[in-house]
Amino acid sequence: MSSPQTPAAREPGGAARELRAAARALGRLAVLTLLIPVGVVLMTVYLLSFLLWGCLGMFPLFPAATRMVRSAAGAARWAAGHWSEVPVPPPYQPLPALERTLHGWFWTGHDYHKNRWFAGMSRTVRWLWNDPATWRDALWLIADPLVGGGIAAAPVLLVGAGVYGIVQAPLPYDLPLGLPSGGVPALLFLLLGPVLIVAGLALARPALRLHGRWTGTLLGPTERSRLARRVEQLTEIRLDATEAQAAELRRIERDLHDGAQARLVAVSLRLGAVAALIDRDPEQAKRVVTDAQENVTQALQELRDLVRGIHPPVLAERGLADGVRALALDVPLKVEVRAELPGRAEAPVESAVYFAVSEALTNAVKHGDARHATVHLAHAAGLLRVEVTDDGRGGADPGRGSGLRGIRRRLAAFDGTLTLTSPPGGPTRLIMELPCVLSSPRTSSC
Repeated sequence: MSSPQTPAAREPGGAARELRAAARALGRLAVLTLLIPVGVVLMTVYLLSFLLWGCLGMFPLFPAATRMVRSAAGAARWAAGHWSEVPVPPPYQPLPALERTLHGWFWTGHDYHKNRWFAGMSRTVRWLWNDPATWRDALWLIADPLVGGGIAAAPVLLVGAGVYGIVQAPLPYDLPLGLPSGGVPALLFLLLGPVLIVAGLALARPALRLHGRWTGTLLGPTERSRLARRVEQLTEIRLDATEAQAAELRRIERDLHDGAQARLVAVSLRLGAVAALIDRDPEQAKRVVTDAQENVTQALQELRDLVRGIHPPVLAERGLADGVRALALDVPLKVEVRAELPGRAEAPVESAVYFAVSEALTNAVKHGDARHATVHLAHAAGLLRVEVTDDGRGGADPGRGSGLRGIRRRLAAFDGTLTLTSPPGGPTRLIMELPCVLSSPRTSSC
């Protein structure tokens, strides 16, 4: 009876791929094993910083040592995500802002200080001390050499022992490695060596995944921290939405006051003049009426533009794809629109995406000097995905302009994300993703 094989191993060349994957996992475990002494040294430095703080009052060593531990924990999270394929997001609380009062004192969120350096150090120490993730990092630093090191070292030691046995078997003397091999028959070395190597390679990939889960257990965010962070995100989204709504109302009020309202007031004054001229100078009265009619026509056009800026009729009537196509016709560059939408999104989501695409194309014309752009709309895996690419000069930076921040704010109201790639020289590529009902029942986006 043949032994069972994995589907990957039954494919042509599958066994070779499995062997390469196991060897790659074993190499990564070997790296993690070699880093165990580094963790022990770092743990010693960390404990020494507590001792110096408690005995001599040298508190600046604590934040320095804590940042070193956080860097090591960040490297462990990176290894868990890229090597073990277990993503571990950082759980740290954001550093509070250092505010300066009108009297020149610095407020740390807890107390006042006159000296800026001392205020910043006090804020940093309190922030690190009150963050639960700091103590989870400390627990990981103490336990990882035993637990994580044991998980990583087991397959490496098995393979090492197997290689030692195969090398030792034909030799008439014992290798000076400190291993008890005296009196062991050479045949037993030859039999056990390959078995240990195969066992180590077979355990390499499961051990690497287990090591990643162990890292995520201690270094990942807890459910409580996830909920706290989510509350903070929702609070920021609510504030951004409120500010955006207030800004939109101010814009509408300004456009009405400076545009249609001013023209209608002018029409009213002209019609009043017509009443005085209609008997005395009919020709002049006709000219005034014609001028008033032109002002009414312009006021109506401005009102239509204002309504279109609030919610375009084509978007409400024909959906997002046709709305973006109509938008592309008004942009002074060649825009190719590709849409793969099986249905329609809800009106707020369509409006947010429509104006986000409009802002992206405006930036391409105004700041990127682009001549061609592509807009791709698709829906897959529970996400509404919009990709806007232009051939402009690139170098877009969300920190230097309000347009990209506005797009991110619009998308954040629906748990959406914005990914920007804009190297100098171009091209610029914006990817907007909004969750749909299948992945986010709270928003019911699609």
